[in-house]
Amino acid sequence: MGNVLDGVASHYRPRIVDDQIKQYLSLFGAIEVSGTKWCGKTWSALAHGKSVIYVDRKEKLPLVQADPAYALAGEVPHVIDEWQRVPAIWDTVRHAVDESAGRKGRWILTGSSTPLRPGERGHSGAGRIGRIRMHTMTLQESGDSSAGVSLRSLFEHRFAPVSAANGIEPMAELVCRGGWPEETSQTADAAQIVVRGYLSLIFEEGVPRFGGDSEISRRTALSLARNLGQSPTQKTIARDVFSLLPEEDPTESQLKTVASHLTILKRLYMIDEVPGWAPASRSPLRMRTKPKLYFADPSMAVGLLGLSSEALLDDWQTLGLAFENLVMRDLDVYARALPSVGHTPLHYYHDDSGLEVDAIIEKADGNWAAIEIKLSQDKVDKAAKNLLRLERKLQNDKRGYTPPPTFLAVVTGMGDVAYRRPDGIYVVPIRALGA
Repeated sequence: MGNVLDGVASHYRPRIVDDQIKQYLSLFGAIEVSGTKWCGKTWSALAHGKSVIYVDRKEKLPLVQADPAYALAGEVPHVIDEWQRVPAIWDTVRHAVDESAGRKGRWILTGSSTPLRPGERGHSGAGRIGRIRMHTMTLQESGDSSAGVSLRSLFEHRFAPVSAANGIEPMAELVCRGGWPEETSQTADAAQIVVRGYLSLIFEEGVPRFGGDSEISRRTALSLARNLGQSPTQKTIARDVFSLLPEEDPTESQLKTVASHLTILKRLYMIDEVPGWAPASRSPLRMRTKPKLYFADPSMAVGLLGLSSEALLDDWQTLGLAFENLVMRDLDVYARALPSVGHTPLHYYHDDSGLEVDAIIEKADGNWAAIEIKLSQDKVDKAAKNLLRLERKLQNDKRGYTPPPTFLAVVTGMGDVAYRRPDGIYVVPIRALGA
């Protein structure tokens, strides 16, 4: 890859985000690579850097706190790992970019959380610091998908049937194991031991650092796991967190407590928001655009619920929800790798008639695609009808113009081949999908 720190090249597993990092280093004076802990941010940053400082190490932290400029010293591109431990680094880097006479690719910041209080990070850094979101490994990156059907090729109207690995037991294993770079060779049970330790680290150390309560944050996350892929209200979550009866309304104080802990979990990149999509032909007033919530990795939901791959096979509904979380993670990564995409290319659709579609991918040029997610093959027909209903509804809407979808697809957990149906809808097993 070039410009690799000693010891990194021989161990680094290329990531889809590498191309974006390389591009942004040529466009911005500095970049930030953010995402949940252990998703591989530091390794990716080091693969593109020439020097590094680890801000969160005890011998470095006091020095950087005393003088944030200390963190900027080093051969460029210089990696500043866990910059958020000293929020003043952000503005220090921004000012240094302004003073660098237009030179690009000087600093790579990595962060597993964002400063919580307004003002801790001053200026947004727009135009100076390019921001990149990183996720845990997709199935393509971990080698569990052949990537024989790429999202980009579907947008370019290129498709050929390909075979895919199949089996419900391996799918349950993948959901439990997750996409943690250091655990991709482990069994699901072994990986879950690490995941549960990771969750404890978040609740017992990460959350209190932002003024939150470890037990309330754990119960909040457990409520989200029970409502995976939904848009639960704060009342719903508060009833779970404070063990209220269905007919009991939480107090204002309880609602504020839940809201603050949701904010903390988002700041720690533990949960991701998928916003609702309002196409041009539909009034936003008639759309449900409250974000859906997913975990940064499906294994988190499994760990919170205390399940194993064997238990998931006996709980088809929960396996389906965790599988949806896995697919949404992969789609987010693949969508961000497309040319001509905005900051948030992945959405969902839900309107006032009850029509809902799991994923909408929209490019900056207006092209879009709709995708339904189904664990089993026996739900494909129903999913296809739903997609065609969406297409007809938007094309027949006279109140505005929405271009026809570039493609419609059903992504499945089961199935040994990717194919195109007579109605034009693609059916793609997740283990055949890639960027």
